[in-house]
Amino acid sequence: MPELQAMFSRQRRWMFYLLSIYVLGWGFTAYKSIFLGLIFGTSLSLFNLWLMVRKTDQFGEKVLKGEKVRSLGSFSRLATGALAVVVAMRYPEQFHLISVVIGLMTSYIVIMIDFFIHSVKNT
Repeated sequence: MPELQAMFSRQRRWMFYLLSIYVLGWGFTAYKSIFLGLIFGTSLSLFNLWLMVRKTDQFGEKVLKGEKVRSLGSFSRLATGALAVVVAMRYPEQFHLISVVIGLMTSYIVIMIDFFIHSVKNT
């Protein structure tokens, strides 16, 4: 699945660009909790993206071998999101809750934008 790895590489690069912008926002603006929430949520979103790609690779290999396939790891991604919300609610002075939730959704937004850009380029 080299296409999947190429997509993951592009999406990971965009996530790192966003994280660097968030770090600059945290360092140079007065909105520390908002940018820290975005950094925290986007970092966990990047982890979830990596987990999803890894599970998809394993899924494809098992299907090709004809083995039994379990799951794509939805529970672990959901648990990561729940952990992020619990941490944000425990430390509201450090993390802005809405920013953490937006950060958690960043990988899905990046996936959609990447799909749109590459579908326009290939047509």
